[in-house]
Amino acid sequence: MTVGIPGMGCATDVPHVSIVTVNWNGVDDTIECVLSLQRQTYPNFDITVVDNGSDGDDRSILESLFGTSISVVRNETNLGCGGGYNSGVRRVLRDETPDYVLIMNNDMVADSHMVEELVDAASADEDIGIVGAKVYYYDRGGRSDIVWSAGGEIRRWGSKIHRRRGDGKRDATEYQSVRRVDWVSGAALLFRPQVMKQAGSFNARHLVGYEDIQFCLRASAAGYGVLFAPSARAWHKVGASASKLHIHSTNPSAYYELVRECFPRHVYVYHLSLFPLLLCKWALLYVLRSRDREALRRFLRDLRGFVLRRRTDATADELESGSREV
Repeated sequence: MTVGIPGMGCATDVPHVSIVTVNWNGVDDTIECVLSLQRQTYPNFDITVVDNGSDGDDRSILESLFGTSISVVRNETNLGCGGGYNSGVRRVLRDETPDYVLIMNNDMVADSHMVEELVDAASADEDIGIVGAKVYYYDRGGRSDIVWSAGGEIRRWGSKIHRRRGDGKRDATEYQSVRRVDWVSGAALLFRPQVMKQAGSFNARHLVGYEDIQFCLRASAAGYGVLFAPSARAWHKVGASASKLHIHSTNPSAYYELVRECFPRHVYVYHLSLFPLLLCKWALLYVLRSRDREALRRFLRDLRGFVLRRRTDATADELESGSREV
């Protein structure tokens, strides 16, 4: 459905945005997300929800509540974050001809001007291929003005290769300017369809696996700019999806795959030498925080897959291509 807002002129006068979000056993969060999108001031967009093989009847609940105002696609299996986005983007590019695609986590709540601000930023320069929103914690100690992501930086020689700008800090002047960045979070990421054609789809080989960073780096390598738009704001229920999957730590297979595929060999070797520190950090966090036995089993599976150079998640490309939408 294309949404038109009274007083904003004809919807066809402005770029068409297709919004894709992925639901997996999180229908309450998805409902809040969709409601925030339906309050957008932007006049020309449609919403697609990909149900990623939820255990319950989430698809029927969403269709009953929202009717034809959204499209719901259901995958038979959980394809993970990247795989879910890919199936939704494929559907909208098959059925629509959007000027932009916006992927958004289902545990997000958007400011009413978010889509408008993202499109304004993207339209300012034709070489901009990706634009990311300023993302706040939904609730950080009772506060909603704590930044979770103001774009991201790459630090080849740091303890980890990526960093979110502003994480855990109160909003400040340095996070209030439009700027080029190395990557933006897939929690709210707008891109031109041609970017995916040239840079490839989202990495679907892991349930959660730096697919947004990899997508941005591929886009940059293809000549597209990545922009942080601070006026586009959203709030993120950080960890809501990961906790359901019993993920509390870095997936070593996904992390080192990112480094190996996107950076020179000497950078990969350097970060590989830091692998014992990653193990020590995870063990400490496990003891002090989560103590989630299923998370421990998942991490050990990921570790085994990394050591043996095997992909252990059920989200490999062949599964994604073989999954049937229902």
